[in-house]
Amino acid sequence: MDADQAGDAWSALGDPTRRAIVAALAAGPRAVGELAGELPVTRPAVSQALRILKDAGLVAERAEGTRRIYRLNPAAVAALRDQLDTYWGRALASYAALADPDWKEAR
Repeated sequence: MDADQAGDAWSALGDPTRRAIVAALAAGPRAVGELAGELPVTRPAVSQALRILKDAGLVAERAEGTRRIYRLNPAAVAALRDQLDTYWGRALASYAALADPDWKEAR
């Protein structure tokens, strides 16, 4: 996942409906109809949200007869997790440096 696509992924997760879809897909692959049945939005709204998530690289689809089955893209989710881990590590280092001025020297 390149930097632009990672930015798109974070933007895609800015919407509560799209986050709910990601949470549902974390439990396993689902069709649009199944997702719409679990959410308080219309089927077309779910389809639009899935299209945004797919364009951001977070979701993949496969055809199964006349249905499309959606699943999370594990590589994209892992890339977001890596970014969060990096941010978290930097934040912890900053807090440690503020709390203990000698922290950098001790490392």
